[in-house]
Amino acid sequence: MNVGIIGAGHIAEKAARTLAAMDDMSCIAIGSRTLEKAQDFAGRFSIPRAYGSYEELFADPDVDLVYVATPHSCHFANTRDAILAGKPCLVEKSFMMNAAEAAAILALSHEKNIFVAEAIWSRYLPVRDIVCSLLEEGAIGKSVMIMANMAFEVSGKERVVKPELGGGALLDLGVYLLNFVRMYTKGTIERINTTCIRSESGVDATENITMVLEDGTMASVQASAWCHGDNKAVISGSGGFLVLDDIVNPTCVQVYHPRRELVRTVKVPEQITGFEYQFRACKAAIEAGEIEPPQMPHAEILYIMHLMDRLRSEWGTL
Repeated sequence: MNVGIIGAGHIAEKAARTLAAMDDMSCIAIGSRTLEKAQDFAGRFSIPRAYGSYEELFADPDVDLVYVATPHSCHFANTRDAILAGKPCLVEKSFMMNAAEAAAILALSHEKNIFVAEAIWSRYLPVRDIVCSLLEEGAIGKSVMIMANMAFEVSGKERVVKPELGGGALLDLGVYLLNFVRMYTKGTIERINTTCIRSESGVDATENITMVLEDGTMASVQASAWCHGDNKAVISGSGGFLVLDDIVNPTCVQVYHPRRELVRTVKVPEQITGFEYQFRACKAAIEAGEIEPPQMPHAEILYIMHLMDRLRSEWGTL
């Protein structure tokens, strides 16, 4: 399957490196706002086709999947144009700027019968099945509490600081935390208590979100784009707890019984970068004639977008 990337930033570079190492998919084209930038990107990653506009890439008949790696604020227009050109899309997180944009894109996907997915790569990793299996087999008893944080000091980046670009910690980092909670709990969120520290530009800099789920689980997560964190997660149960050494891409899952007794360490499979799993999920779904992947259904995309709208509205950053 041939992938075309639009946007030539850091995330696009990671995607290009991943695709270059895969034997079942490849990056055939890069589209940027200028031909010079596209050609530079293509040269660095041995991509055969470089386009100075996104529209040219959408018109390439050999592109089977478009990876939308542009800023949040561009996702709606870029994805809409790709779908109207008949191109399946994998859209970098956060999927859109808000739930209204997400609903419109998903409706268009269904109307045109064109595949669309969100590139929240933690949803597609094998470690998700490992953790779910541990929870289902009762490795820590009944889950009661989740604690997780994600923080990177990226306050100097324009896309993080500017509200018009979808800046702030939530759309960039907090989205992983919300997805983490949703991946490992079955109940819907009944109550939310949250607080936020806003930056000088008005975006959410640091936030704490506590959620109570209908199954009795309490999840407390923190995100910040103004400091560095250990980015770990702990799922606590009546018979022990699980520790994931990285909220997004863990290298292992540790199982502890009471009194902090380490009883098991489960290592995750070797990988290229971890991005390969979301690309392969798209390939499998498209080849099966589906318009959404089972790892991140459209209904779940919309649920998360509504949840983030609710939080940003409460903070006064929406």
